Amino acid sequence: MANLKDIRTRIQSVGSTMQITNAMKMVSAAKLKKAQDAIEKMRPYAEKLTELLAGLSASLDSDMGGVYADEREIKNVLLIPVTSNRGLCGALNTNIIKQTQRLIENEYADKNVQILTIGKKAYDQLSKKYEVIANKSDLFDSLTYENIAAVAQSVMDDFAEKKYDKVVLIYNSFKNAATQIVKTEQFLPIKTDQNESNVVLDYIYEPSQKEIVLELIPKSLKTQFYKTIRDAWASEHGARMTSMHKATDNAKEMKDELTLQYNKARQAVITGEILEIVSGAEALKG
Repeated sequence: MANLKDIRTRIQSVGSTMQITNAMKMVSAAKLKKAQDAIEKMRPYAEKLTELLAGLSASLDSDMGGVYADEREIKNVLLIPVTSNRGLCGALNTNIIKQTQRLIENEYADKNVQILTIGKKAYDQLSKKYEVIANKSDLFDSLTYENIAAVAQSVMDDFAEKKYDKVVLIYNSFKNAATQIVKTEQFLPIKTDQNESNVVLDYIYEPSQKEIVLELIPKSLKTQFYKTIRDAWASEHGARMTSMHKATDNAKEMKDELTLQYNKARQAVITGEILEIVSGAEALKG
């Protein structure tokens, strides 16, 4: 009977776990809908603005592209990995941390690399081994354009003051609830290669082309940064919903196996008791 009690306790424990994972799945599914709508509506605008800016700035002289287009020898690099504040979302955060480590140890092995983390998971792991100058995990507490633009402006100011020669974003791009793509994207200096742009440069500029580009560059960079955080936010909820769905299925499968095991053990106990009764009755007859 002690064995039956242990199995029954495990069944109750697995059942409780299944209820929790199913609740977390439903919460993430509700949040994912809003996050997915936001990024899908914003992505075309952000990509078109970046494309337009690349086409416009490509036709300017190199010294007219503004401080954010300043190409210089790369000595100091700032990496900005974006993870979540919470776990239980599969390999989402691990992939970002591994990609950041690969960049530090391979591509920028001979550079002075500093890290600005967005998300507690990145900070907790990377701060043990590398130089993390700041952690902006509080951005996810109030995901507004104003808050994110302030962080982007700070990074832009550091680049303009030549504190960094290159700034790179590492984040998960949302494709669907089951698929998130790790992206490494150059944030600064801005790319002005006209070959990468499909924009036909047939515009009448008012005011001048230079003024328009210099006005658009800060706006484009802040929009790109905002899109990155939004992408990571949608990816987090998609990954967590998928992980909790799988966890719920696994818990249900385990509960079914334990229930079958419990029924077999209970049947064996009952059979044993019947045999004892029959044996006793036969003994009394004898």
